Amino acid sequence: MLYHLFTYLDKHYDIAGAGLFQYISFRASLSVIVSLTISMIFGKRLIAWLRRKQVGESIRDLGLEGQLEKKGTPTMGGLIILGAIVIPTLLFANLNNIYILTMLIATVWLGFVGFLDDYIKVFKKDKQGLAGTSKIIGQVGVGVIVASMLYWNDNVMIKEKISSDQASFNTANMANDPSVWQEEKSLKTTIPFVKGNEFNYAWLVPDNWENEITLWIIFTIVVVVIVTAVSNGANITDGIDGLATGTSAIIGVTLAILAYVSGNYIFADYLNIMYIPHSGELTIFIAAFVGACVGFLWYNSYPAQVFMGDTGSLALGGVIATFAIAIRKELLIPVLCGIFLVENLSVMLQVSWFKYTRKRYGTGRRILLMSPLHHHYQKLGYHESKIVSRFWIIGIMLAIITVITLKTR
Repeated sequence: MLYHLFTYLDKHYDIAGAGLFQYISFRASLSVIVSLTISMIFGKRLIAWLRRKQVGESIRDLGLEGQLEKKGTPTMGGLIILGAIVIPTLLFANLNNIYILTMLIATVWLGFVGFLDDYIKVFKKDKQGLAGTSKIIGQVGVGVIVASMLYWNDNVMIKEKISSDQASFNTANMANDPSVWQEEKSLKTTIPFVKGNEFNYAWLVPDNWENEITLWIIFTIVVVVIVTAVSNGANITDGIDGLATGTSAIIGVTLAILAYVSGNYIFADYLNIMYIPHSGELTIFIAAFVGACVGFLWYNSYPAQVFMGDTGSLALGGVIATFAIAIRKELLIPVLCGIFLVENLSVMLQVSWFKYTRKRYGTGRRILLMSPLHHHYQKLGYHESKIVSRFWIIGIMLAIITVITLKTR
């Protein structure tokens, strides 16, 4: 809103300083500051309100050290994160931008699904929360919406540089003039660590089947799988104080870098990566996301004063997945979101092996002392603060590797 206001003032009244709002870096900085402020101020009041309403977490005794001490800690703190993401985005981003609209819808949608789950657990006293099928329907629904917005909207394009013999410009001009970038609507995405690193989802469709509807279906399936997997990964990772929040903040900073260089044709040309017009605006959104995560850590770091609940964790994972898809870096998710991936796999392997061995030997056996993985280390005697710190360090290493892929082919 402020972006549109100051753009109008700069255009019609030439007010000093109004032109600053045309700079993504300036608005992203404001977005972080406001997001942090909202998290800390609104967070304190929300926690107090949740305590008064006795909206506390019910803790099952899993035999983990210090676990029962957390019983009654306020939950549904994901509302803090949602507010700290949405408000700065509405204030500082270009609300006509299709990427911003897509991110806002995905954030609010998955936040609402998580809120319903928490509401049923807390107020209806149903420990199971929202039925698994209902949760999956919510995730699939947002995947279909995201895929449809990104596929059918005419403003979702990529640009590729045309060769000098195709353009009326010499080679020196090609690096500096955006007019030599050829715009096209495409389902291309980026493959990490590969030279000529582009993959087109249209290649998955036989030539005689290729049409708009078929391509949309293929793209929708891909988006649904990614959004569901990453949102569930974040949900599973949210098991000890600060783990999911801090990991998401690290991922968010990395995505901000990728969005900024992908949306700037000078950097895209220098790095020889896919140029995605208008995607630079996503930097404002992801800056708010990072600010929200860091601000929430003020209250969520050990010992946590509030838990985010599914309200926050489902939204965090969904935001990361949708953002990566929007800037066509979703194939980097296994690297960038390696913590979420390993946590997810630890649960899948544990459950699968237990069922297999129970069927074969009559007694179920376990690979880990307990899943997800962070609980395994708790069982080994590690303090949760040490586990979180080490997972963050690994997350930072994965983030660096992800950024390096911009030039490592």
